[in-house]
Amino acid sequence: MITEEQVRESLGEVLVPGIKRSLASLNLVREVTFLLNRGVKITLASAALSSGEQDWVKTKAKEVIEKLPEVNKVEVEFAEGKPAELNKISHTFAVMSGKGGVGKSLVASLAAVVLKRQGYEVGILDADITGPSIPKMFGITTRPTGSDSGILPVLSKSGIAIMSINLLLPSEDDAVIWRGPLISNTIKQFGNDVLWGKLDYLIIDLPPGTADAPLTVMQSFPISGVIIVYTPQDLVDMIVRKAVNMAQKMDKSILGVVENMSYFYVPEIGKKIELFGKSRGEEMAKAANAPLLAQLPIDPELAKLCDEGNIERYDAEIMSNFGKSFSEAISTKAN
Repeated sequence: MITEEQVRESLGEVLVPGIKRSLASLNLVREVTFLLNRGVKITLASAALSSGEQDWVKTKAKEVIEKLPEVNKVEVEFAEGKPAELNKISHTFAVMSGKGGVGKSLVASLAAVVLKRQGYEVGILDADITGPSIPKMFGITTRPTGSDSGILPVLSKSGIAIMSINLLLPSEDDAVIWRGPLISNTIKQFGNDVLWGKLDYLIIDLPPGTADAPLTVMQSFPISGVIIVYTPQDLVDMIVRKAVNMAQKMDKSILGVVENMSYFYVPEIGKKIELFGKSRGEEMAKAANAPLLAQLPIDPELAKLCDEGNIERYDAEIMSNFGKSFSEAISTKAN
């Protein structure tokens, strides 16, 4: 006899047009009911699906279920559902710093890439509304699809779900000249109105500082932990402590710290040159009372891949080390 598990597993083969994620991964399968005479009734949420997408999904869902043995009839109906009610995100991490230009977007992107390579379902929310750079690094220019009931994020080449204000602007060069309340409302919408579906990890790339936008994220999202990014200049101690203090006052745990632009490696002489001063990794880790997750070098190859929109192709040794320390920090926190 056919089971609900078999039905749901088959529905996992149906990919939603545009985003190419399954009904199961988007958490759109709401109910499976067995009818008389070997009939199956499937109720799907209509969130973020246009009428055309609903018709396509309905047809495909019927096709895959009709192939199951002992099924004589299939009914598919849609019920209203809000993205906020459907989203099921296990862990949400915020990447922050007290100042700009230290590489928060880079660290957020690399963190998402290493988690995706480990087999997790991952998303990135670009909360830097006035300075978004995530789509550029992933080479994404596709506009998100959706309906009045929600928005579908765009998938990267490796399958990372991404939402950024730059994907909604007429041109990526358009400036977002908004006051704080409008920026805060947009960030909230990216959490409530975007259909993220089922994710193991959502990485939020914060704008610099400790003002409106970071505060909105801390208050509006169930933050599992904070990753603090800095560079090894003398003034960084004060900057890191500001970020640490904000996280602590918001009762958010610090997952770890990342030192960006830590050194430049010259292969011809086999030497690391600390262009911005001596590494302060251990010192900053102690200040944050959290592990040092990575010391990222100034790597021309990484810069080139980011400019080309191919950050997912970066495969230096630092990536495996970062992935390992990141996973250990997550595991430690969970325990």
